[in-house]
This record gives sequence, C-alpha cells and structure tokens, in this order.
Amino acid sequence: MDNDDVLRITDLTRRFGKIVANNEVSLRVRPGEIVGLLGHNGAGKTTLVSQITGLLKPDSGDIRVGEIDAVRDPRAARRHVAVQPQEQAPIDGLTPRTAMEVAGRIRGLSVARARATAIELAEELDIGPWLDQRALPEGGGLSGGIRRLTGFAMAIAAPTPLLILDEPTNDIDASRRRLLWQALRRRGDQGIGVLLVTHNVAEAERVVDELVILDHGQVVATGSPAQLTGAQHTEMRLELQLPSLGGERFLKDMSFPTMRHVHSGRRRLITIAEDSAPEAIRWATAQRTTGNIEGFSLAPVTLEDSYLSLVSPTEAQNSTHNEKSRNLQEFADV
Repeated sequence: MDNDDVLRITDLTRRFGKIVANNEVSLRVRPGEIVGLLGHNGAGKTTLVSQITGLLKPDSGDIRVGEIDAVRDPRAARRHVAVQPQEQAPIDGLTPRTAMEVAGRIRGLSVARARATAIELAEELDIGPWLDQRALPEGGGLSGGIRRLTGFAMAIAAPTPLLILDEPTNDIDASRRRLLWQALRRRGDQGIGVLLVTHNVAEAERVVDELVILDHGQVVATGSPAQLTGAQHTEMRLELQLPSLGGERFLKDMSFPTMRHVHSGRRRLITIAEDSAPEAIRWATAQRTTGNIEGFSLAPVTLEDSYLSLVSPTEAQNSTHNEKSRNLQEFADV
C-alpha cells in the first residue's frame, strides 16, 4: 500500500440479503486530492461512505484511513475523518455560530480558535447574517440552504487528513454553491484529501481531480474528468429537443451513422463521429424546418455524455432528468 494515501479501499463488498450494494469496489484518495464518487441514486455511494465511517461493516474487502485498518478499528479511523452526511446536520436549538464552535472544539480547537474559525467560515460562505439565528424544529428559523452550509462549515471547522462530503450542495442556492466549491478547493490545496459523493455530473467536472463512477455498486470507470471525456475526443454530441414525447419515428431515418443514443425526457443525446458533423447539421436543420424537433446543438462530447454511456440506460435517464431539473432551479434562484 502507498503510505501517502489518506484513504484506500480494496475489493470492498457489502450485501443486504440478495442485493449487492457494493461489489468489489476499489478506490484511493491522496493528500490534497478531491476524488468524486459519482453515480445515480441507489448506485451504492452512501453505503460505501457508511462503511468508511464504521456505520456498516463490509462483507469482504479492506478499508484503510492512512495506516489505520478502518474495518478492525473504526473508532481510531474516525478520528482522522470529518464527514458531512447526506442528511441535514442536527442543529435544532443551536445557532450556526454555536454549531461551528462546538464542531471545532470537538476536533481539538481551543475556545478562542473555535470562535475565530466560526467567524472566518461565516465570511467565507456568506452566511454572516444568519450567524446568530437559532435553528428551530421542523425546519424553522433557518432555511435548508443555510443549514446545509452550516453542516459543511462544521465538517471543515478543523483540518483532518480526510474529508467526506455526501451531496454537500443539496438545497444551496447557486451563488453560495460556488463559494462552497471554492472553499473545498482551498482545503484540497492545503493538503486535505476529499471524497466527494455526488450524482451531479456538472458539479463533479468543475471541482474534482479524479472521478470514480459507480453503477449498481460496481466501479465502471476511474480517471480525471479530462481522461474520461478525452477518451472520446473524436466524437461529437448531437442534442435534439423534441416537441413532445413519443413522436420519434423520424430518428430512424438518419442519413449518418450513430454510436449511442440516450433518452432523457424530451432530449435525445446522440453520439456521432466527428467526420459526420456536416451531414448531422444538414439533417437536424431539415428536421427543425419540418417541425420534428424544436432545436438542436452539436458540440464535443462532455463528461455527462461519458457518464451516461457508462451507467445503465434507465438510471441514466433518471439521473440526467433530475440534474436538468436542479440546473433549471439554480437558474431561477440566481
């Protein structure tokens, strides 16, 4: 094993009865590296995190946090890990200031340092106006986004070798989401290893150094965003916007070869060879003129295209549809 790894998982398998949630998963996180764990809902991401943090025990395989065997000694491993879970942090009755100070004190900061850190984080994440506003039961007092940012601040209040974030940007508006990513990148540059769990492809592409893509509990691809996208650099993505569902018979009459088709609501993502681009433009222009499509675009393949080609078709549709809905909501929030 590379002694520099802050996290190394080898051949990890976890079953729930006949369901295999994680199937021989292997990955590593080095100091200063942000590794994205990307997959649709139900791909096995949170189950994997639960094993790293000792909440679940694997059926087989190895987890090491630095030099610590996290399967045999989860308590020791947890001292080297800070986690923001997918669920909201339980801060009812507390203000963001108090919550951050308590998190810092638990991680060994002095009273003075914890107080100063809370103020610094509030400024960094632009939550100063809510710093002394108390969180109330049933979501009262603070919005979901401010609660989520407070949970993120609690996780980074004191440096640890490994930081695990499970869908950290849920409920956060677009402007503060950017601040969160900037804060995360700064922690990586300071040498903290980060495992970022997400199903948002666009976010993953912007912030991570390496990606591990899970599909039905198995690792189907690893590499940097550039590697996963660049492997198909001679391919193009033709995106069609259909006026309605179901009227797609005209797609069988394409006058050029295609490689992959992915359906997502009224969108059709079609991968073609680069040399087919002129004919694809002529064909799509004719389809728009006749009203078969509302519009189209042609561009180099993206990480999203690579991701959709790797995961199962049904889950790809769901993941892409959910991500598009979130992106539209972000636009509305700006």
